Formats: sequence, structure tokens, C-alpha cells
Amino acid sequence: MTNNKTKTSLGSTQWIAGVAIFTAIVVVLQFIGRYIHFGVFSISLVLVPIVTGAILFGAVAGAWLGCAFGLAVLLGGDAAVFMAVNPIGTILTCILKGALAGLAAWGVYRLISAKSKNAAAVCAAIVAPVVNTGVFLIGCRIFFMPLLVEWAAGSNVTTYMLTSFVGLNFLIELAVNAILSPIIIRLVYVGQKTFGK
Repeated sequence: MTNNKTKTSLGSTQWIAGVAIFTAIVVVLQFIGRYIHFGVFSISLVLVPIVTGAILFGAVAGAWLGCAFGLAVLLGGDAAVFMAVNPIGTILTCILKGALAGLAAWGVYRLISAKSKNAAAVCAAIVAPVVNTGVFLIGCRIFFMPLLVEWAAGSNVTTYMLTSFVGLNFLIELAVNAILSPIIIRLVYVGQKTFGK
């Protein structure tokens, strides 16, 4: 008889099952989030399972969940405007922003969790949207500057990017992530203590 912690070549079956469930949640939330707009872009709800998955399952899981987010953005057509201008830049930006957000969440949590798991979860939840949005903005500057200049229509491109791409969307993503991710992590830890690991 095998238990759910039996080792495989990819890791424990518990890790594989957990990451698979979180991957499905990321994909579903990305496709649902496509229809929730505040401004130009849709709200990214997937950072919550990316942060939670990174904290629970580690760096590889965080990076993988971020990549799954990037692939869902690409396949869902959310990046179609950018894809028409620079496909390679679009793919790199979408994949890197998600993967680095997951890795950053894991790194911050790992760094702070020895002192306070609650503070670590809050900080990880704050870092993920900052990295996600930051990498997106860097990708825009590197790969799509002529398009951004055209969209800015004579106004300052940096101001245009911050008000059009970041603005209210970023603040909502940050707030949702900072509230929900720590709560979910806390519930998981309480469940583990109550029902055993």
C-alpha cells in the first residue's frame, strides 16, 4: 500500500497533487478574471494561488504556477495586442512576470517566516503583485516602446504606463492578494494542526 507521501522521480505525490490543483485554480481564475475589468486591463486574481502555492510547495511550485499564469494569459488572448507587435517579447514578458512573482513570493516568505509566519505571508502577498507589475512594465519598455509612444499620443510615456497599465488595477490586485493569501495560508496551517499533516 502506498501513502500520499510516496516519493516519485518528480517529488512526493502530495506535492504533485497539490501543485496540479493549484495549477488548475490558476488557469480557471485567469479565464474568469478576463471578464473583470477596471480600466484597460483585467484584474489578475491568480496571484493568490501563486503566492499560496509558492508558500506551501516551494520555489519550483511558485515558478511553475507563475509560468502557468503566463501561458493562460497568452492562450486566452489577453496579450493579443502585444503579440501582434512582438511575439517573442510578449511570450518572455508574460512567462517571466508570473514566474518571478512566484519565486519572489517564495523567497520573501522563506526569508521572514522564521520570525513570523503571518508577517511572512503578508509580505509575500505584497511582493508578488509588485514583481508581476514591475516585470510587465519593464517588458513594455524593452519590447513595446514604439507602441507605447503611439498610445501615449504626445504625453509622457512613463506617466501613461503608470496611469493606464498600473493605476487602479494594481491597487486592487495588491489589496486582494494582501488580504486573501495570508488568510488562506493561515487556514491551511490551522487545518494541518487540527487534522494532522
